[in-house]
Amino acid sequence: MAQELVTLETGTQRLQLAPHIGGSVTAWEWRLGDAWTHLFRPWDGASEDRYTLACFPLVPWSNRITGGGFEHDGVFYQIHANRMDEHYPIHGDGWLQKWKLADKTANSVRLSLESRSFDGNPYRYRSTQTFTLLENGLQIDLTVTHTGSKPLPYGLGLHPYFPHNEQTRLQMKTEGVWLCGDDPIPTEFTTHFPETFDYNQPAPLDGPLIDNCFTGWDGKATIFYPDRGIELAMRMYDCNGYTLFYRAPGKNFFCLEPITHPIDAFHMPDKPGMVFLNTNDSLALRTKFLVSPLRERGIA
Repeated sequence: MAQELVTLETGTQRLQLAPHIGGSVTAWEWRLGDAWTHLFRPWDGASEDRYTLACFPLVPWSNRITGGGFEHDGVFYQIHANRMDEHYPIHGDGWLQKWKLADKTANSVRLSLESRSFDGNPYRYRSTQTFTLLENGLQIDLTVTHTGSKPLPYGLGLHPYFPHNEQTRLQMKTEGVWLCGDDPIPTEFTTHFPETFDYNQPAPLDGPLIDNCFTGWDGKATIFYPDRGIELAMRMYDCNGYTLFYRAPGKNFFCLEPITHPIDAFHMPDKPGMVFLNTNDSLALRTKFLVSPLRERGIA
């Protein structure tokens, strides 16, 4: 496996990719003094379970679809469940396929995927991921172009895993959240955040399970690492207000996903956030992860 990894390195950061494992990031590190520190939770180097990776693409949709598929223009399109411990198809299919190395420069890598009805689903598309090492961080550009003959609804996202400890704090501006029961499919929307769900001010990453879509997000989130003296800002450009937040009790990582539509948007009125692509139409998502010294502020 190690021979198939692609590495980019500058004086301040190092990025490692696994094109053959879903076009995923396996590590992103930043140099602090004489040592490297992980800004994404690193892959263990052995497992091909995508949930052990550092970041993977969400294409041609994000999160879960209920009902065994969706209807569009009077036609029902079947989508199979694609993970053993999941009742619903999740995260699209790009993360389950082998990508190709399309281009590599001193500070960028472009991966490509040609997907043709993977696992019998209706989607035929071309997708690219371009990873660029900036002076102050990492930029990921994810694109998809519909190559099927009939228009279909599309969505995009990224699934980064961020490390945290008891000192780490997260801040993001949101206005509401979709709640759910034991089944992670949304059942109720509220602007009254449950206890420990409100991150409009810097807050710790402990608490009960969060696996929910937040709305009214402005595309900006900041993770504060006082023990490392840095902060990591995630910026989603052309954000339409959605982010998926995953926080599991007892884990030393969390996920904050830039996404273009809410969970199960396929079955919501007007399919919010879904983009309907005709043949050769495209959709793009740009996200930056920017590193800076920790600002002096009262982060409790």
